[in-house]
Amino acid sequence: MKHITDFIIENRVQLGEQYFSLTLRHPGQLPPIAAGQFVEVEVRHCREVLLRRPISIHDVDAERNILTLLIQIVGKGTRQLSELKVGEELNLVYPLGHGFGVEGKRPLLVGGGAGIAPLFHLAKCYQAKGVVPTILLGGRTKELIPVREAFGQYGKVCYATEDGSLGEKGLVTQHTAFVGDYDQICTCGPTPMMKAVGRYALEKGIPCEVSLENMMACGIGACLCCVCDTDEGHKCVCKEGPVFDVRRLTKWLEATK
Repeated sequence: MKHITDFIIENRVQLGEQYFSLTLRHPGQLPPIAAGQFVEVEVRHCREVLLRRPISIHDVDAERNILTLLIQIVGKGTRQLSELKVGEELNLVYPLGHGFGVEGKRPLLVGGGAGIAPLFHLAKCYQAKGVVPTILLGGRTKELIPVREAFGQYGKVCYATEDGSLGEKGLVTQHTAFVGDYDQICTCGPTPMMKAVGRYALEKGIPCEVSLENMMACGIGACLCCVCDTDEGHKCVCKEGPVFDVRRLTKWLEATK
């Protein structure tokens, strides 16, 4: 069930030049929220931004009715959101889409850039089941891997940076963590990274879920701008996903873009 609610901003934290987080309090009771689901955020008081912005849910504190968003500043909409103040209201449509299955006893979570956002809630969900995931986070530099220290509470964390400033030098998909014995892989991040992880999982016969980041406008499957060509036909990422079993996405894996 979808909800439209004005949340109160309880905290805002700038995380380097490109990222910031918003801690939001629900005025009542939060509904159940799966790891990997997202919200559509209203950008108020900005004539140049007409549509809501889709943002992954980074963290959920159900007992305190708190929801946290980790946001990368990429345009006018997210820039406007970055200027919000504590105490202001933020209108969300939520929770949207289908999340991760939280399956397996030996999971590997792979995130790159802003794609690490939903993996935090996912790692917490695994911990709640008594499972310690391996968490592999990557970026061009360590500064582009926000909130990395917090992940250590919920799993074994590994890093990959292209400049070697943190963890192993190179791409995420080149990290030695991939030699581990896993029975589930979950990934979110740049499309080339997710495709590489998906191909690896298929080759090794490991169940794998990917969280696609197609352009979204409505968040409910009405505008069709986020359609992805799957093995079961064209699917709206915002409604059928954003999380898909990679075995349904061989056409997506083969596509050049």
